[in-house]
Amino acid sequence: MKRNLGRAAALVLAGAAAFGLSHHAFAQAGAGWVQLFNGQNIANWDQVGDANWTVENGIVSANKGNGFLVSKLPYSDFELKAEIWTDEPANSGIFIRCEDAKRIGGQGCYEVNVFDTRPGPEYGTGAIVNIAKVAPPYPKAAGQWNYLEIAAKGDEMTITFNGRRTVDRAKDNKHLRGFFGLQYGSGVVKFRSVQIRPI
Repeated sequence: MKRNLGRAAALVLAGAAAFGLSHHAFAQAGAGWVQLFNGQNIANWDQVGDANWTVENGIVSANKGNGFLVSKLPYSDFELKAEIWTDEPANSGIFIRCEDAKRIGGQGCYEVNVFDTRPGPEYGTGAIVNIAKVAPPYPKAAGQWNYLEIAAKGDEMTITFNGRRTVDRAKDNKHLRGFFGLQYGSGVVKFRSVQIRPI
């Protein structure tokens, strides 16, 4: 009798645990976030330029050349979250709403900068170049993992860098839909998570 009660209790606990795990997984899927970097390869990206992107230990990085990892799909309104590590001289960032997936640059995209040593630091780390300045004290990315969040809806864009809102609902309507690209410009640049959620 005791053995049967023990088995019944174990089944109830196992069922509850399974329900909890399923519910958690469903909640994650229901949130609408898509992880674009799988930690194993860059199959979800197109390469533009000659940056020497490599994947190791769940991290994609580059330290030579110049180029981008570009999304396979274009997006209009979205939220994007990325984890990025740079050294001090690094020039990186994320270009968003790029009109031409083969020609990524400031003319056809918005450039969300991660560039601590940029001449003119008001458009350095945490800014949208030539659109929205960042106020001092200027954010610094070098030597640590950083959390970059980008929200774009209609003609409004908001940037949050390590929990600080560096750009608050900046308005511009030149680019309302397009691809996005992870930039390697100089130094050492690493990404370990890139997620997007259309809104």
